[in-house]
Amino acid sequence: MKILLIGASGMIGSRIAAEARDRGHEVTGVTRSGAEGTKVADASDPAAVAGLAAGHDAVVSAIAPPRDGSEPSGPLLAAVRGVLEGLRGAGVRRLVVVGGAGSLEVAPGVRLVDTPGFPEIYKREALALAEALELLRSEAGDLDWTYISPAAVIEPGERTGKFRLGGDQVLADAEGNSFISAEDYAVALVDELEKNEAVGRRITVAH
Repeated sequence: MKILLIGASGMIGSRIAAEARDRGHEVTGVTRSGAEGTKVADASDPAAVAGLAAGHDAVVSAIAPPRDGSEPSGPLLAAVRGVLEGLRGAGVRRLVVVGGAGSLEVAPGVRLVDTPGFPEIYKREALALAEALELLRSEAGDLDWTYISPAAVIEPGERTGKFRLGGDQVLADAEGNSFISAEDYAVALVDELEKNEAVGRRITVAH
């Protein structure tokens, strides 16, 4: 499979690239900064995305909201819209989006980001990623999209290949911990690229 990976140099994106290549897929990495081995593009530019996506079987968006203290929602949604329009321009239907955990429900109608203990430092980013999910649900019906939320905590760790998949609810263990290694998140994402079992919806992954 030929995969265009936007945001290829980040903590999650770099692991997705490694996992996909280890399975024999051809990965074209894209970054805004031009990190080594990647192509340079602004995801909010549909023409640039279309030019890069042409000839690929799928696009993975691992775009993170700005973390420089500025308002994150506007730039993130502009990038998502640029990716959607770019895919349409390139004639590529398959899109898998690296999402956030904040929009997952801890109870019916209660999102993780809205709970009292949610870290304030991550709140604006979580809300921006939640808006990105709603944008996909409302505007990407013509594309084969999947949005994959990690567990409440995702960080570098071990690739075990063992995890659980869920839908819109937070997955936690018996002690209430919700965790996934970035390596196993990448396994789950590439699994979805290969199997296409969650098209048109959000899933989540946790140990």
